[in-house]
Amino acid sequence: MPQFDRHKNRTVKIEFVTAEDFKTLPYKERFTIIFITDGNITGILNDRPMKISAPGIMCLSKDDTIKISDSNNISAQSFSFHTDFLNSTRISEKLDNVSTNLRIQTGLSLFRRDHSQTGVPLVTAKAYPQLFEWFFVLGTEVFAQSDALWVCRIKKYLIQILGLLENLNRQAEQSPVDLVLEYIYTNYSNKIILEDLTSCAHLNRVSLNEMFKERCGCTAMGYLQLYRMQVAGDLLIHTDMSLNEIARSTGFEYDTYFIKQFTAKRGVSPTSYRNICREHAASI
Repeated sequence: MPQFDRHKNRTVKIEFVTAEDFKTLPYKERFTIIFITDGNITGILNDRPMKISAPGIMCLSKDDTIKISDSNNISAQSFSFHTDFLNSTRISEKLDNVSTNLRIQTGLSLFRRDHSQTGVPLVTAKAYPQLFEWFFVLGTEVFAQSDALWVCRIKKYLIQILGLLENLNRQAEQSPVDLVLEYIYTNYSNKIILEDLTSCAHLNRVSLNEMFKERCGCTAMGYLQLYRMQVAGDLLIHTDMSLNEIARSTGFEYDTYFIKQFTAKRGVSPTSYRNICREHAASI
């Protein structure tokens, strides 16, 4: 059932199920992320045969159809959210519950069905532990509601989870650049030095940067910085997290350094960027 926000006396259309039994999936008018942590299931998903063994992930929309024919020692948890949860709110306290035209777009491709998105995204062994850590903390926060910004943190982890899954499923091959991209998408919130990336790719600095410039138009460390800025931008727009929290969540050790780098790259300060984006959305 939807969660009641005891800090702001409102209903938040999300639900975390600690023991998903698959009997009522998909949930009506909601997107659902399911982490399968043990066992395996067999069945039919959207008229296609399906078998998932732990560790695995499913991303279901309200329009999907799923029928489980067999399960073996299955253990799974799920987080579901109404599409309204993707809408952001104005920064003003007085208008805290008023929706704007801002909407989280990260990860929505995972819930659209085409030849590349089947509802069962590809997840690498290296990425799964980070994904599950974010998912576990998300679930804990749903019930704990630590402070008035708990919903912001839910959105933070949702953006991180869906962003990583979406990026992993864009990689069609595992070239040295792909290996480094996977490492960046999984570890960008931690301290990363160039040696980490060259070791991951099994290349020297010059070769790695040449391959990155050819494919991405920048060096490997330059791409890391750009990706951190992209995630930080999403968190600025869609949450009310402090600049210090956003800095630590995106791999910047200090908020002062984050502010300096963001301003240099975007031409405006993080706070100005947040306000400009929200004011523009509110005027549309």
